[in-house]
Amino acid sequence: MRADVDLVVPVKTLQRAKTRLVGVTDDRPALALAFALDTIAAALPAVRSVLAITEDPAVAAELRAMGVGSIPGPEGLNEALRFGAAVLRRRDRHRVVGALQADLPALRTDELELALAAAGGRAFCPDRQGTGTTLLLSAPGQDLEPRFGVGSAEAHAADAQVLVGPWPTLRNDVDTAADLELATRLGLGPRTCEALSPVC
Repeated sequence: MRADVDLVVPVKTLQRAKTRLVGVTDDRPALALAFALDTIAAALPAVRSVLAITEDPAVAAELRAMGVGSIPGPEGLNEALRFGAAVLRRRDRHRVVGALQADLPALRTDELELALAAAGGRAFCPDRQGTGTTLLLSAPGQDLEPRFGVGSAEAHAADAQVLVGPWPTLRNDVDTAADLELATRLGLGPRTCEALSPVC
């Protein structure tokens, strides 16, 4: 566990989430919610705290039941992350603030812990394609400076350590049916399994 790390997890409004998974399930919003809840449940034991940024009351209610705080934030992924990081930084100026994507339904706590332990300062974990980013960490007491979007791995690599160790569940974000198939082989979290039943 990294007791000096607080994570921001942005969660889209469920009706707008995972539009490329249309056809995979009859209830795409429920699947997007399951992704987020499994991701956050896996992350909680690895860090000091998790703060979700979401406008969706259904997401906020589910997180409250898990004991996870959430607040609404501005539009745009990077804007929401900067906002959430600033909230966490006001609580403790000296801690590490991180951003974790909410679509890692196979995430294992031990893999996240390994990645966090390997980080020596500002660092990020690229997705399995090597172009996106699943985890971004600030240096202690420094700004998060998120650069998510197309080519985010290259953008973050300009001034951050690259974390590419053997942690496939941390690198497998799910945007497409092919991503979901791989995540299923890695082992989905319980909420995602329930949403996809009887696939799991």
